Amino acid sequence: MGDSVAARLDATLTALRPHADARAAGLRAWDAADRYLLDTLAGAHPELLAELAGAADARVAVIDDAHGAIVAGLSVLGVQRASIHHDSVVAARATADNARDARLPITLDAHPLEAVARDARLILLRLPRSLDRLDAIARAIAPVAHPGAVLLAGNMVKHMTPRQNEVLGAAFGRVDVSLARGKARLLTAHEPRADIAAAVPMRSHDDESGLEVVAVPGTFAGASVDIGTRALLHALGDLPAARVALDLACGSGVLAATLAQRLPAAHVIATDVSAAAVESARLTASANGVAVEVRHDDGASSLADGSVDLVLLNPPFHVGGAVHTGIAHRLIAEAARVLRPGGELRCVWNSSLQYRPVLEQVVGPTRQLSRTRKFTVTASTRR
Repeated sequence: MGDSVAARLDATLTALRPHADARAAGLRAWDAADRYLLDTLAGAHPELLAELAGAADARVAVIDDAHGAIVAGLSVLGVQRASIHHDSVVAARATADNARDARLPITLDAHPLEAVARDARLILLRLPRSLDRLDAIARAIAPVAHPGAVLLAGNMVKHMTPRQNEVLGAAFGRVDVSLARGKARLLTAHEPRADIAAAVPMRSHDDESGLEVVAVPGTFAGASVDIGTRALLHALGDLPAARVALDLACGSGVLAATLAQRLPAAHVIATDVSAAAVESARLTASANGVAVEVRHDDGASSLADGSVDLVLLNPPFHVGGAVHTGIAHRLIAEAARVLRPGGELRCVWNSSLQYRPVLEQVVGPTRQLSRTRKFTVTASTRR
């Protein structure tokens, strides 16, 4: 790769903006893994890159590009069109925003996972830490990719394990591991297997709640009830009357299904940033014979101010790989925004994080429903 291309890559990546949660956690819009992947593409696969750079059709697939660094780099390298897929709606919006703001001369076509790599000669993947998610991706893309496709996948070494090689090896005939560079590493896979079966949702019966839990691979906690959700279920008690109830950051939809059972007259909505979680919540609602409207959404951005009577929230406390409370604070603010005056937020949080002052300030008067060394559950009334 020439000095001029390297300089343009530097300038383009540096200009990208991380999404708000990543910015609050002090993260950039790109890292050493993104740059390693782009440098390797240019240096180790020049003929393939030249072939793709001159093509007007989308034979390049990009999966889970966190902020658009990969598609920005592709644009610098001359690629005019790419198919993209994001599990995270926040990452999808950040990628679109950066492509627009940088005026990148590349057309991005969004596709579901099972279609994003159809006939692709090149597949670029930001490696997920979840092995189940990686397995689902590999099984979705291998049968539809071009037989001669090359997959380049990378992440920071601290988020990688040798098991990822094995997972990719089930769907590709050959997997090569790079040396580490800048604390990042790449996996390169060839020979996609057309006969590999798609991943299937996981299912389990939760004896305590009586719920059937269904989870698409990659959903937080899988088909089990995580301990935070369990603590919130234990503290639901008498729920207030509600015309509209919201399971915010719903995961597999356990809380949404519970709301639909407990409040049969309510319109129950479930939202999550993850496409896998959204599909899981739909499947869980169906498995339990209840009606839930599920939305792929950043928080509750699609809901109007003061439109909800009851919110249940088990907030995440990671942004990417970083532990950060900012996303929980933002979701608490979202709950406050959509709650009508007098509406209620029931929230579970790690007791060490001390969210009660935030709840008091942002939502309103807050009472403790339960507390253990691990979790606290509170009810806050919208002032």
